[in-house]
Amino acid sequence: MARLIQRYRDGDRMNHWAVAILFVLAALSGLALFHPSLYFFSHLFGGGSWTRILHPFMGLLMVLLFIGLFFRFRRENRITAEDRAWRAQMGRMVRGDKAGMPAAGKYNYAQKLVFWVFALCLLVLLVTGFMFWRPWFAPAFPIVAIRIAALLHAIAAFGLVMAVIVHVYAAIWVTGTMRAMTRGTVTEAWARRNHPLWHAEVSRPSGGHVQR
Repeated sequence: MARLIQRYRDGDRMNHWAVAILFVLAALSGLALFHPSLYFFSHLFGGGSWTRILHPFMGLLMVLLFIGLFFRFRRENRITAEDRAWRAQMGRMVRGDKAGMPAAGKYNYAQKLVFWVFALCLLVLLVTGFMFWRPWFAPAFPIVAIRIAALLHAIAAFGLVMAVIVHVYAAIWVTGTMRAMTRGTVTEAWARRNHPLWHAEVSRPSGGHVQR
């Protein structure tokens, strides 16, 4: 029987899935408000008025929950010398040549990049969203600032959606990855193959993460 290694705690996984659900709801409601051709999404939220009311609250809750993930994982997502070596060989990964890639820790460079794109886009969404949130905060800003905020909000939303698509695709593409966020564990073979530096770290006697 394959040995399992704990990759995520239950609380981390619950936080992750709560953010994911709120992202879907915020994205759909945001699309309904973005263009008339996408207005039909508003029916999921009780109509146009309720969509406009609920969207900022769902977005705000998503950001607040992501902050928990950010402070939990920010240190593990710092860019290191190993990551720069991995980045230099990214073409090999795209071609499917995992064997030729430099060893990665708990997260490789691409995963860390997605993490920081998440953080940056959500920060922009939070700040700009407050600037045109009616009737609470928008009256405090001039119309020019509100228009610029709306444009930046849309750009950040697009960037976030693209990053999520990459995140989901990578989780499906790398066999065994989804198990980490559904069960909290990965097989030892998966860890050794995809994140050898992390595998070596948690496999030490003091690591305490290997399960039977």
